[in-house]
Amino acid sequence: MVVELFGVLAVASMVLMYSLEQRSHIYVLGFAASCAAASLYAVLIHSWPFATVEGVWAVVALRRWVRVRPRAKGQLDT
Repeated sequence: MVVELFGVLAVASMVLMYSLEQRSHIYVLGFAASCAAASLYAVLIHSWPFATVEGVWAVVALRRWVRVRPRAKGQLDT
């Protein structure tokens, strides 16, 4: 029961963070964290294809956050 609740919260969080991404860079980071949580849930239920896809989405979202986050003055792009 706890694992299923974790999965529902992870996926619900993904949907919420995705819908709010245009408002702030922090929601992009939240989406990445939610994808990582969904990937963990998939590992816990032994759904390896879902775990892989959500893991990839987490990395893609994290890279997007790196591009859109505010930078300190003088900080170089890497």
